[in-house]
Amino acid sequence: MLFKTYCATCIGIDAVTVTVEVDLSTGIGLHLVGLPDVAVKESLLRVTTALECCGYRVPGRKIVFNLAPADIRKEGSSYDLSIAIGLIAVSEQAYIPRAGEFIIMGELALDGKIRSVSGALPVAIHAREAGFKGCIFPLESAVEAADIEGLEIYGVSDLSQVIEILSDDIDVSRLLIRRTETKRYSPRRHNDFKDVKGQIVAKRGLEIAAAGAHNLILVGAPGSGKTFMATCLPSILPQMSREESIETSKIYSISGKSTGQYGLLTERPFRTPHHSASLVSLIGGGQNAIPGEISLAHNGVLYLDEIAQFGKIILDSLRQPLEDGKVTISRIKYKVEYPASFMLIASMNPCPCGYYGDDSGRCTCNPQSVMRYMSRLSGPMMDRIDMHIFVKGVTGDELLKDGEEESSAAIAARVVAARNIQMERFKNDGIFVNSGMNSEMIKRYCEIGSQEKLFLKTVIRKLNLSARAYSRILKLARTIADLEGNNFISLRHISEAVQFRNLDRGNIYD
Repeated sequence: MLFKTYCATCIGIDAVTVTVEVDLSTGIGLHLVGLPDVAVKESLLRVTTALECCGYRVPGRKIVFNLAPADIRKEGSSYDLSIAIGLIAVSEQAYIPRAGEFIIMGELALDGKIRSVSGALPVAIHAREAGFKGCIFPLESAVEAADIEGLEIYGVSDLSQVIEILSDDIDVSRLLIRRTETKRYSPRRHNDFKDVKGQIVAKRGLEIAAAGAHNLILVGAPGSGKTFMATCLPSILPQMSREESIETSKIYSISGKSTGQYGLLTERPFRTPHHSASLVSLIGGGQNAIPGEISLAHNGVLYLDEIAQFGKIILDSLRQPLEDGKVTISRIKYKVEYPASFMLIASMNPCPCGYYGDDSGRCTCNPQSVMRYMSRLSGPMMDRIDMHIFVKGVTGDELLKDGEEESSAAIAARVVAARNIQMERFKNDGIFVNSGMNSEMIKRYCEIGSQEKLFLKTVIRKLNLSARAYSRILKLARTIADLEGNNFISLRHISEAVQFRNLDRGNIYD
């Protein structure tokens, strides 16, 4: 006798259906095939013990479990529930006619309770596309998929509830997970730019960066406010669009970092890895090919404080994701691609002692040590950072000045307006912001007049700019124009964009 149930596995941020075929025949023994890893092989012990604890029996016959397709490696413990349901059905211990309508996932405890699994959101999206009626998940995992329409999402806590759902004569509406506004996730509180005294240039740079999702580095002495201003950035970023929210939420779901909140993520991620982070934790990979920090920052911000303290190999590994907006992790046993379109915000001291160029004159470093310190960021890496801003310490007069500075709410209003312009501009191009433009889009959307071309030609010659730096200046100028609501890029916009390329001028203090 053969019985089938359905679960799924994630490859990257997308899911594929896994069919659990259970065959009961003459003989003795339990056999699990279909390229399972150790955790999946161990599921037989968990399943049989849990079934006996719940009053079911394990037939003393030959039972073969096949996880198809057999050429995809199965990892983790999320197949337990489908295997258990298949065993109950094939041994005719329960009538479950609706098993073929659902994708069923969950880890079984030995007492029949169901533990949470990762990847519920991409599995639910796949289930809708594949024509399933719904999904059955552990309760904690099911809430991730609350916003997926056109699908029945059930949250269960024990095996008996799964049997109820798969029967055709029991009301199980109490187990349905519905989108409920009262259960929405409360946004985090962020630092506010109204608490930042002075620093007009840096705040202007962060506003432009937020408006066009541009990469930015802040260079300055300790205590100048670099870190605080960077942590204010989330307060001026717009909420994600639904497309961005779904893609980002899928990454968090398969990483097991969704925190059990109802529905999709709406706030943009703000990831702050320590400089001691390993290459795998930053880029992704490991035994199970999990996403790294750059993917967890997708559609948000990756903030590297004291970027010069990060290893050279780690920093150079960011170059391709910054250019392509994705990362491909290749190992002997797998090849996985994850989205990694993020804003890189970095901060660093200008020299080993931290005070080079500061008005206090406290720097004790010689020019050679300053150059060695700054060279920790390679030329190709710096070329991919759109804005270089030197941050000087705040004077006493600025600190004691009466009145509040401009609030994050006021800045955010301008940022949102600029982002809306870009959403409309790129609605047919597959991107959302100016920083994502390719060379063809730059030609189309960044047209400039003869006077502006002459100015740029002079700048390129004097600063010896690369083609990449030239493109980034045009993207910056496009964003500055959008903040002013202008359709055309003027000389003023280009001039301001060039001013934010301090390190191209060879001296960050010019």
